Amino acid sequence: MVRKIHVALIGYQFMGKAHSNAYRQMQHFFSPPALPVMKVICGRNRAGVSTAADRLGWREWSTSWEEVVNRPDIDLVDIATPGDTHLPICLAAAKAGKAILCEKPLANSLSEARKMLAAVRQGGVPHMLCHNYRKVPAVALAKELIDGGELGSIRHFRGTYLQDWSMSPELPLLWRFDQRKSGSGALGDLGSHLIDLARFLVGEIRAVSGLLETFVKQRPLPDQPTRKGRVTVDDASLALLRFANGAVGSIEATRFAPGRKNYNAFEINGSLGSLTFNLERLNELRLFLCKDARHSQGFKDILVTESFHPYMNWWPPGHVIGYEHTFVHIVHDLMQAMARNQPPSPDFQDGVANQRVLQAIQESAQSRQWISLRPR
Repeated sequence: MVRKIHVALIGYQFMGKAHSNAYRQMQHFFSPPALPVMKVICGRNRAGVSTAADRLGWREWSTSWEEVVNRPDIDLVDIATPGDTHLPICLAAAKAGKAILCEKPLANSLSEARKMLAAVRQGGVPHMLCHNYRKVPAVALAKELIDGGELGSIRHFRGTYLQDWSMSPELPLLWRFDQRKSGSGALGDLGSHLIDLARFLVGEIRAVSGLLETFVKQRPLPDQPTRKGRVTVDDASLALLRFANGAVGSIEATRFAPGRKNYNAFEINGSLGSLTFNLERLNELRLFLCKDARHSQGFKDILVTESFHPYMNWWPPGHVIGYEHTFVHIVHDLMQAMARNQPPSPDFQDGVANQRVLQAIQESAQSRQWISLRPR
């Protein structure tokens, strides 16, 4: 018998739309032993959330997350709000015994992330972190190749996440430029994805050396455009990494790269080969294996659309999928885990581990010294 999971989604903007689409679409293409029921969507603006409920397919809407997380007819609370609200919503949901799906980064600080992990453990509730790029079929295939030893001993990870949306100094002082709400700038917004991918594919990070820069120091206030307020987050972040397994790496995240809209890319080099991925061509993985060098020099392009590739239960081979499908895969994996009483992945423990690296990069940027992360 298929289990029904009644969902409350907190937040209805960009991520709210992505999550809503995933809940609607998943059951049309996958058949897990549990299915989501889009029960209620929650937001602060009455007109905005009521319109979102109609457009996105939710049965009900509410302006009170406090009321929603305590409803007895809710099984799963999905947190898709700015970072400063993750902690209170999580604590309340865990206390109420609800499963939790939370957008990345998990929190605005390491101490908050640890409190969230402690809360879900104490509540004994399922918990999942929405690092959706793990669920790209090509990335999942990269994981299989690395874990299968195809690349040999991993030696290098290079990750870049480049966007250009915040370059104009006339862009208002949005919440993403306020450390109290966002925790950090490009580092947390984009760099957290690279950190998670580095940990997922290569292993735990044991030391970092970081650099942060803010290019536009002040921006017009949203409600008073003739006045300006101080930007309190980074526009660009860079870090050198040392991994526990001896590999070295680098990550760069910026919102000041003209022409780059959502360029999330990495290259991994091992003793037996290399692979490279670019989110703007997310159905492709490029692979070079030293054993094949006798026959061809250079990388081989793999179109990751075959039925035997991870998650590819969508269309016939060669029919590509897109960004929105990664969230469908998140929901699918969460439903599978909840139905089988298994821990989803990634979870809040990954969130804490990622947050430790984020904090270490910030500390290193301030001290201009390497920061070590002891094993936990």
